[in-house]
Amino acid sequence: MDETTPSAHLNPLQRFGRDVKQVRLARKLTQKNLGRAAGYSEAYVSRVEAGKLLPRPSDKFAKGCDIAFGTGELFSDMLRRIDEGDHPSWFVPYLNLERKASRVLDYSTNLVSGILQTEEYARAIFRSSHPGEEAEVIEGKVAARLRRREVFELDTPPLLWAILNEACLRTVVGGADVMAEQLEYLVTVAASPHVKLQVMPFSAGAPAAHAKPFTVLRFTDSATVLYTETRVGGRMHDSARTVASALDDYDLLRAHALSPDRSLTLIKTVAKEYRA
Repeated sequence: MDETTPSAHLNPLQRFGRDVKQVRLARKLTQKNLGRAAGYSEAYVSRVEAGKLLPRPSDKFAKGCDIAFGTGELFSDMLRRIDEGDHPSWFVPYLNLERKASRVLDYSTNLVSGILQTEEYARAIFRSSHPGEEAEVIEGKVAARLRRREVFELDTPPLLWAILNEACLRTVVGGADVMAEQLEYLVTVAASPHVKLQVMPFSAGAPAAHAKPFTVLRFTDSATVLYTETRVGGRMHDSARTVASALDDYDLLRAHALSPDRSLTLIKTVAKEYRA
């Protein structure tokens, strides 16, 4: 990154890296000193300062900077704002709750749930839905979507139970190779003890045909929340009656979906069809 590059022309990660470097130099610390204090290598710090660490610096690194610099939560907050800036404003409340949930119950009708998407699958979706955006903007959205996976790296990650309508497997996003990679990734993540996958086959009929996509977030110390989306944005629902109805719907979907083992068999079969 050129030191003379105007701030307006820097992307969020480059601005973050520039600010880390400026404060580091003001504190008379070397990259090696900062890396040691934050628990990372000198090379890691160098990549952060160059704005080249993708998808972004870790929360641990930002916290380490704040401790080393004595800046409170400045860099941690900057990193959080980068995350939020690459998501629609109406999605940020859901994102914050997703990180705190003990269980995430998701039903997807046409596209694989964002938290389970591969990089190329997500990129194809954003290119299609934002045809006029610059490549840099698209890449920011892709990186933000991939960062949602970090929730599974928490000390106590949530249990994700995802039911995918068969249409999610059959709707071609980005081409056959992208779809094959996406379905193979689903098989991989399904091996995690924190992920359960089921497929709602077309043959299930009415239960799948009438259900709209939705997500239920359950917490250990607070009320359950329902999240739904429309063309104009997302909405959180915490009414006891509304949430109870959503849970009843989810139980019905789960009962009509293929078992986890049969679901994986179908996913593998469709992946092979794409590879062929």
